[in-house]
Amino acid sequence: MRALVAGILGGIVFFVWGALAHMVLPFGELGMRAATSEEPVLAAMKQNLPGPGVYMLPGLTAAQREDRAAVAAYSAKAKTNPYAFVVYQPVGKDGMEMAGNLAGQASTDIASAIVIAWVLSLAVLAFRKRVLASAALGLFSWLTISAPYWNWYRFPTDFSIGSLVEQVVGWTMAGLVIAWWLGRREA
Repeated sequence: MRALVAGILGGIVFFVWGALAHMVLPFGELGMRAATSEEPVLAAMKQNLPGPGVYMLPGLTAAQREDRAAVAAYSAKAKTNPYAFVVYQPVGKDGMEMAGNLAGQASTDIASAIVIAWVLSLAVLAFRKRVLASAALGLFSWLTISAPYWNWYRFPTDFSIGSLVEQVVGWTMAGLVIAWWLGRREA
């Protein structure tokens, strides 16, 4: 029960930090840009992307990867053309209507913090070591998700650094609350 409460408290702290990182500080939005003329891009996506999914442009299908000529053509095109990693949804959604997204974010933040609190409760650690372990788990999450996206999918470096700051600082702050709650004495 102690780890559950610690996790809920830590998740709330992480959620609030995420809101600050995105709405007040620049970390959550680093590397994000707006197109100078988005109408032709949107029209091209509607016409050329067959359905929802993740697209890499230029790209290869699984079948094309088996064809040496297709791979050579892709390599030549990739060297001389822009690159895009596109998450495409053919049906629009107002990005300013965030209630459902915020509820989902709060839920996943709290669930993540409960996992961290449970892990930290398994070992007898001093307060400082629990906080450092939480920060290390934040770094771990960045290394397993954001760093590979930077490496393989060419996510912008500033976007990736912003994600690093957001994860490590956020889990350090959540770790402070989790460690404090786990270290409380029974009444």
